[in-house]
Amino acid sequence: MSQQIPHIFVAHSKLHGRGVFTGAPISSGSIIEICPILYLPKEDIPALQGTIINDYYFEWDEDLQAGALALGYGSIYNHSFTCNATYQVDMDADVLYIHALRDIVAGEEITINYNGNPEDDSPLWFDTK
Repeated sequence: MSQQIPHIFVAHSKLHGRGVFTGAPISSGSIIEICPILYLPKEDIPALQGTIINDYYFEWDEDLQAGALALGYGSIYNHSFTCNATYQVDMDADVLYIHALRDIVAGEEITINYNGNPEDDSPLWFDTK
């Protein structure tokens, strides 16, 4: 299953390189995207260290030792501690759901908190803006 609302797009971001934006308003609670994942077995994770993929995969499986590369725009959403969207993991269906946490205006970048919980301001593995 894969789904994107039709007016989201990738463009240059002031936060970091590229990001995901909306060309039309998105209502709070809306599903922005359903991203299928490419499963990365835990024995493959050490090979990702030092590669660009290391910064783009999600921890996966019950023990969080495997990985998942979110397809669609899923791995392109930038991080923010004041995010306007969140993600929900569905390991049974092998998808990530991206949901709007609040109304998002046209032209706004869609961001998620990489810690998983929108309220979690724990440090990340990179410097945040």
